[in-house]
Amino acid sequence: GREVLSRAMAALGAYRCIECNGEAAELYRDYRRGVLRISICKSCQKPVDKYIEYDPVIILINAVLCKAQAYRHILFNTKINIHGKLCIFCLLCEAYIRWLQLQDSSQNTDPDDLIRYAKEWDFYRMFGIASLEQTSFFTGIFITLWWMTPEMLKRKSDFILLLKALLLSTYGKLLLIPAVIWEHDYTPLCLAFIKVFVLISNSQAIRVTLNLNRILPWFAIFFGLILENGVVCLFQKMGWDV
Repeated sequence: GREVLSRAMAALGAYRCIECNGEAAELYRDYRRGVLRISICKSCQKPVDKYIEYDPVIILINAVLCKAQAYRHILFNTKINIHGKLCIFCLLCEAYIRWLQLQDSSQNTDPDDLIRYAKEWDFYRMFGIASLEQTSFFTGIFITLWWMTPEMLKRKSDFILLLKALLLSTYGKLLLIPAVIWEHDYTPLCLAFIKVFVLISNSQAIRVTLNLNRILPWFAIFFGLILENGVVCLFQKMGWDV
């Protein structure tokens, strides 16, 4: 089981050193009877992936701290396939926040008003708008990176890996729900901090996936935000509440 999977991954060259991002043939050597020895990277002479011995909670904390090593462990040395479900759940959280703000701005309190039965469709509309905004944001990032570093995105697998990294790095949007549940006078400030945290996570995901410097990912995020805001302005001109 485990040894066969390890050999298959090694054959595909899927392992990466979390310290120097160099390729590795294996993460550990299994001597049976429960004896494991972590592999040493030939480039930096450090353990290829120290996180294979860590508790998942520790790994999560390091990911929240935006450590590049934790991101490399999650993206390259594990088989996590929750990015699709995580994306949908984060979009639902964002749609819920916008839906609540839309209801708060409504001055109609008549319980007999039949329009209140249509409020559910407002939630679906907010989900659609949030999805389009995130799609435009990612599109802006991909266009910028493909234009500036075309050699980094030559294959379809490169695009898929970067998309997976971006989707996983939006986990900060899950904090939107507690921010609303513990409602107080500083909720708008909390929402702004969550937005900044998500952007920092996106930047780190791009940097780790493509092995770039710190400036280019932020440059791509900047153009992604421009395209996203352009979509928002378009919705506003159409008379939609976003």
